[in-house]
Amino acid sequence: MAITPFHPPQRVLMGPGPSDVSPRVLEALSRPTIGHLDPVFVSFMDEMKVLLKFAFQTDNELTMPVSAPGSAGMETCFVNLVEPGDKVIVCQNGVFGGRMKENVERIGGIAVMVQDDWGRAVDPQKLEDALKANPDTKVVAFVHAETSTGAQSDAKTLVEIAHKYHCLTIVDAVTSLGGTPLKVDEWNIDAIYSGTQKCLSCTPGLSPVSFSPNAQEKIKNRKTRVQSWFMDLNLVMGYWGGATKRAYHHTAPINALYGLHEALVMLQEEGLHNAWARHHNNHLALRAGLEAMGLNFVVPEAERLPQLNAISVPDGVDEAAVRSILLSDYHLEIGAGLGAMAGKVWRIGLMGHASNPRNVRLCLNALDDVLVRLKAPIKHGVAVDAANRKLAD
Repeated sequence: MAITPFHPPQRVLMGPGPSDVSPRVLEALSRPTIGHLDPVFVSFMDEMKVLLKFAFQTDNELTMPVSAPGSAGMETCFVNLVEPGDKVIVCQNGVFGGRMKENVERIGGIAVMVQDDWGRAVDPQKLEDALKANPDTKVVAFVHAETSTGAQSDAKTLVEIAHKYHCLTIVDAVTSLGGTPLKVDEWNIDAIYSGTQKCLSCTPGLSPVSFSPNAQEKIKNRKTRVQSWFMDLNLVMGYWGGATKRAYHHTAPINALYGLHEALVMLQEEGLHNAWARHHNNHLALRAGLEAMGLNFVVPEAERLPQLNAISVPDGVDEAAVRSILLSDYHLEIGAGLGAMAGKVWRIGLMGHASNPRNVRLCLNALDDVLVRLKAPIKHGVAVDAANRKLAD
């Protein structure tokens, strides 16, 4: 049987990621491919670093996109900053804190876990207690925006506590970059990684990272070699460094980088504070509609991530059936729960290009229709009006 070209259906992506990709980014992806050592591409790389520094709000020279998804950005931070035998405190309040633990242990480090309930922010006091009990800790790692639950932790406070005990910090900002306040230099974050497929509205496959001077010093003065050749920043910086002549390390994903460059130009045009406000305001409209309908958020309001909304599934409702009907009848994707929250929540994303009033109304109208069809105990016909009132404020 002959296989024909693949033409995906048009979806509205309101799950935990990927988010809808801007038409401008899609156009950028189609531009002519040039060599990854072409002089024109070298100057393009310098622009990329400037744009990423803006997005992260940092002057860190070691700021670049890893040529792989956010999980590789995570691994890049851990393999460069953690050595065998190092003690690392990992704060876990969802799935991705568990992945941090995996990284520490595979390197040969010792992971000390600080556990918080899923759907809650990391408790700063628990971190301080763990640091007092483990004075030989080298690194503190936590998730700023936990994608599995929609909880946002106080990164500034957690970093302050870690530094008080002379620890470096590794921060997961996969779902926060571009969507909620994130200030790498002001908060003194040592190492941070993100992804392109969330609030930046780019395609998956790249992971922006940034390392402070203190983190760079640690990398340069390791006692052991970085266990990953591909992610060894001592080697990668020969390619992503600031010099006009760059050493070959790997063939960069040229066209994917075009897309990220365009997404970051769009973020610069909108303005970082405007992007943060847009995500917040659309969240408030979605919240008004969902609460009018009678649905409940998992995360307390003060700890809630605006761009990733975890909603409790009403009693007696088949959550998978709801997602299936939304996809088939409305071409609308929302996410299921992960780990301990599987089957208990829906995760509704309002990220990047998908964070707009039209999508808020579409999602509320579609959910209202499907839940009524399935005889769920909700208030029918009030959600969109409630959202519109909030949008008009």
